[in-house]
Amino acid sequence: MPVSETMVQEIVQAVLAKAQIAEAPTGKHGIFKDMNDAIEAAKSAQKIVKVMSMDQREKIITCIRKKIHENAEILARMGVDETGMGNVGDKILKHHLVADKTPGTEDITTTAWSGDRGLTLIEMGPFGVIGAITPSTNPSETVLCNTIGMLAGGNTVVFNPHPSAIKTSIYAINMLNEASLEAGGPDNICVTVEAPTLETSNIMMKHKDIHLIAATGGPGVVTAVLSSGKRGIGAGAGNPPALVDETADIHKAARDIVNGCTFDNNLPCIAEKEIVAVASIADELMNALISENDCYLASKEEQDALTAVVLAGGKLNRKCVGRDARTLLSMIGVDAPANIRCIVFEGPKEHPLITTELMMPILGMVRAKDFDDAVEQAVWLEHGNRHSAHIHSKNVDNITKYAKAIDTAILVKNGPSYSAIGFGGEGFCTFTIASRTGEGLTSASTFTKRRRCVMSDSLCIR
Repeated sequence: MPVSETMVQEIVQAVLAKAQIAEAPTGKHGIFKDMNDAIEAAKSAQKIVKVMSMDQREKIITCIRKKIHENAEILARMGVDETGMGNVGDKILKHHLVADKTPGTEDITTTAWSGDRGLTLIEMGPFGVIGAITPSTNPSETVLCNTIGMLAGGNTVVFNPHPSAIKTSIYAINMLNEASLEAGGPDNICVTVEAPTLETSNIMMKHKDIHLIAATGGPGVVTAVLSSGKRGIGAGAGNPPALVDETADIHKAARDIVNGCTFDNNLPCIAEKEIVAVASIADELMNALISENDCYLASKEEQDALTAVVLAGGKLNRKCVGRDARTLLSMIGVDAPANIRCIVFEGPKEHPLITTELMMPILGMVRAKDFDDAVEQAVWLEHGNRHSAHIHSKNVDNITKYAKAIDTAILVKNGPSYSAIGFGGEGFCTFTIASRTGEGLTSASTFTKRRRCVMSDSLCIR
């Protein structure tokens, strides 16, 4: 007997009646005091999600997209106010990007083989309840993007957000559950705790009902996930170099590099963190950065002062991360013009402001004697993260050589870094780029298991 929409709704209601899903005690949907309670609520919600049709899941996702558009400015302002990082205008753009270009159920596909011996299908099924760790740099964007993809795959998700962005994360999680309820879905499609800590993270990672862990953050977080003994997706750090060779359109390269580097004050992990320029065009490129793109050329003394502030005691100063160029210059007593967007200088690849991933609009340029030397220095600067890299060149052979040598999950040719996530470029959006574990740009299909279904000697009609 064919399964009708009415029958599916009856199944959902029956599961709802038996599940007795715990209500969040805080007055906000999906927010709990105890991590174990949060996981149990997500588990109950997943029993409903897994029997939903793709159309029902997509209905929820459509409502989520609408709410993201409506709340983009609120979320952007909350993120900047709470963390002190980034800028509101770019964060608004990032939220609209998440709403428009994060894949939904269309990413869940079936592969089929049909032949003399029957029919075989490979279908994507849910893991169940996914545990997710999210950063302070893109707090709501990551929560929203992950939830759309994980829900499309039939999962629910338990978040352990970065403590310094918990208010923004809670707002996003509450909004996601409101969208689900408005679209006829369950509450607690995504959950978290009021006060995330290392302890709540450990509880989540060790819990028997968490079958997959996705971590977006620094190398320490990813290492912890990969040491959990469970299936892990690790989206770690990067230090993306932008290589410019002698064939590049220098003026466009300068513009693209600055636009990418300064987007949301350099918070995206894909953003240009340093330049490697072939010597023959290095002076022209530096001049274009300063005269055409509102960059401030830091003297040797100013470089030393910046190093002392942003790398205080040899460690990244979190109070500087995601700050704009003028604010950073003011920290060393420089009153820069209002139009300054980026701080630039030239130095060796070992310069601490070049070799360290700063996540702020400070852009050091390394001079290379030729293209091969540039490739060698760029590979060294990427530190084997295999995350992201960029090149400006009109020589296809050079681009190919660089691509093979750098071996990153993302390589942008002749454009700003943000085109890699669908902003001004083709392709879908994601804020979890799993370079370390090899999934690359994650989407709904990433958060599913492959299952083979075989019908032997039947259902082959030829």
